[in-house]
Amino acid sequence: AGMVVTFAPAGVSTEVKSVEMHHEQLTEGVPGDNVGFNIKNVSVKEIRRGFVCSDSKNDPAKESASFLAQVIVLNHPGQIGAGYAPVLDCHTAHIACKFAELVEKIDRRSGKKLEDNPKFVKSGDSAIVKMVPSKPMCVESYTEFPPLGRFAVRDMRQTVAVGV
Repeated sequence: AGMVVTFAPAGVSTEVKSVEMHHEQLTEGVPGDNVGFNIKNVSVKEIRRGFVCSDSKNDPAKESASFLAQVIVLNHPGQIGAGYAPVLDCHTAHIACKFAELVEKIDRRSGKKLEDNPKFVKSGDSAIVKMVPSKPMCVESYTEFPPLGRFAVRDMRQTVAVGV
């Protein structure tokens, strides 16, 4: 309680009034806790599922206009090329995202580069891809914040690829 927090990607900042877990008042929540918290002067219209709440003073989460990801294609009937725009499920966000550029095809075990700017990738392939979300979303480096840095690629009602 008392902490100033920012919700990304909206950039809405506010103060936490109270924190509770299982209807019991707490002074704070620690990693792993599933808490509820009350905030000041923010309307329900300003915050949506998929937004990330973080400490305004300590490297707050920000929106990503684009990001590089390592993607492994698990199960796609054809070939995936630049321009492919499936839905990404990343933490609680569910957002269409375009494969803007296939930067390189890599060996999925060693991570060694196999090919620069491949025309397409198919099931079993791994690649570094420039991703562009269709609307603002919050994604972080998997090495720094694993829960905010891994995602599933969904198309045709199934998971076609995973990435970090």
